[in-house]
Amino acid sequence: MAHNVFKGLGIALVTPFTQDGAVDYMALNRLLDYQVDNGADFFCILATTGETPTLTADEKKRIKDMVVQKVGGKMPILVGCGGNNTAAVVEELQTGDYHDVDGILSVCPYYNKPSQEGLYQHFKAIANATKLPVVLYNVPGRTGVNLKAETTVRLARDCENIVAIKEASGSLEQVDEILKNAPRGFDVISGDDALTYPMVACGAVGVISVIGNALPREFSKMIRLEKKGEFEGALKIHHRFTDLFSLLFVDGNPAGVKAMLHQMGFIENVLRLPLVPTRLTTLQRISEILKELKI
Repeated sequence: MAHNVFKGLGIALVTPFTQDGAVDYMALNRLLDYQVDNGADFFCILATTGETPTLTADEKKRIKDMVVQKVGGKMPILVGCGGNNTAAVVEELQTGDYHDVDGILSVCPYYNKPSQEGLYQHFKAIANATKLPVVLYNVPGRTGVNLKAETTVRLARDCENIVAIKEASGSLEQVDEILKNAPRGFDVISGDDALTYPMVACGAVGVISVIGNALPREFSKMIRLEKKGEFEGALKIHHRFTDLFSLLFVDGNPAGVKAMLHQMGFIENVLRLPLVPTRLTTLQRISEILKELKI
């Protein structure tokens, strides 16, 4: 089995926009510097939090090139490549430029709601289309279908380059079933900031984090403490951020974390339609909590 290098704090990277809606590459560069200097272990780019469906092909290439230039060879880069048309994803993997990244994050097909056998065949085709490590992404709240533990384990056993799953099903029972039955070397990565503490305690190797965009130092410290067995200290950090976890998603992702990054002075509070910024009440509460946390 291929080796999973995506461990610790992974940043689900946002895409900053200027006031007129263009990609703000200067802000992105500053954000990358901040995250690298404050505990990020790897980057997950061009996925959900990056508003990827609204980016052009040229914008996606330029963002990827910027991240590769900044951190390539220093820390792993996981890039989103998924969809609900298997043939199109396979073609993208075979013809796209992925030689300078370290793995592929592929989300469950959405909208057409395949069966478990359909999901298995979809991901098997994707694994066969690339030599890169593949991380499955299970997020039923967005896709309308749950990749069951037994299907995940079957893929892990049958496809050598499927090395991990980003689990955002919200079910610790499902996470535990995967950890118990998956082959040695296959990892679970948290896809839910609020559940990262219990998931790492159960055996997950890290998180692909939204809040890590804004608070990488604190969130990476929690994971490092847990991995050293210092659960009490880690739990204190987890509890400090409980209110923020819910606020970041109450108006949708990445609206919450973009509001937080705007409050911290990193980016403009701009999203591309169909996404819109958080409500004013959410923004005010985020600002209050940041002051309380002295961040």
